[in-house]
Amino acid sequence: MTEGTGQTGQTEQAGQAGQAGQARRTERTDQPGRAPDSGKVALVTGASRGIGYGIAEAFVARGDRVCITGRGEDALKEAVERLGSDRVIGVAGKAHDEAHQAIAVERVMEAFGRVDFLVNNAGTNPVLGPMAELDLNVARKVFETNVVSALGFAQLTWRAWQRENGGAIVNIASVAGISASPFIGAYGMSKAAMVNLTLQLAHEFAPAVRVNAIAPAVVKTRFAQALYEGREAEAAAAYPLGRLGVPEDIGGAAAFLTSDQSDWITGQTLVVDGGIFLNAGVG
Repeated sequence: MTEGTGQTGQTEQAGQAGQAGQARRTERTDQPGRAPDSGKVALVTGASRGIGYGIAEAFVARGDRVCITGRGEDALKEAVERLGSDRVIGVAGKAHDEAHQAIAVERVMEAFGRVDFLVNNAGTNPVLGPMAELDLNVARKVFETNVVSALGFAQLTWRAWQRENGGAIVNIASVAGISASPFIGAYGMSKAAMVNLTLQLAHEFAPAVRVNAIAPAVVKTRFAQALYEGREAEAAAAYPLGRLGVPEDIGGAAAFLTSDQSDWITGQTLVVDGGIFLNAGVG
């Protein structure tokens, strides 16, 4: 189980919301030791814990305001408090629910007046086993949550802000989407679809919006715990860099792909794998 783990906004409304957001920014006092408000806003799905939380944390650290989503309301509230409720809001709901997608984008526009960055991180992998025995209803659920929801969020943020104002989208894929992954085939297929969705959106949304993906290997989260629990040293030994990933590794990559330093990068999948693919060579 590798880790992986939206109303057309009229220009006038967006402008009014942006002015309201600017007023709020002027009133806010940054806490000591934190980066000043960057003026940018991100929406990160599936971010109450794990990779999504690591990404939200990296965005907050550089001064962004962030809306995070997640299924559990209590866990989401705790994440907002840890990240800082002066810069972060949470919207609870299931990623594949179109009503939730619309509410999340509406809330971030109401609260902050813009949505520069979208990170599609929410994902599921409810089944382990061979493809020959895969329940097709389970396969549909995996694609609804991991792929269709990402497209829905991208459509909504595009209409609400990015089409007129630009921005960046990062899709969290997986190394399972770029290689055979026994016993997690449905998850791997969905992540391969995320890689292709990245290409399609990068082509269609250019030049206003850059769209890239990140493909992590095993990252130490509850989602991937079954892959290393009780045998972390053994699992890490397979990685040339000698350790498993941590959410901060993916947070740094997402921060880069939504920064000015990556301004000429789009349609790419950045593999963040501790060098594990190096072991696929001959010899």
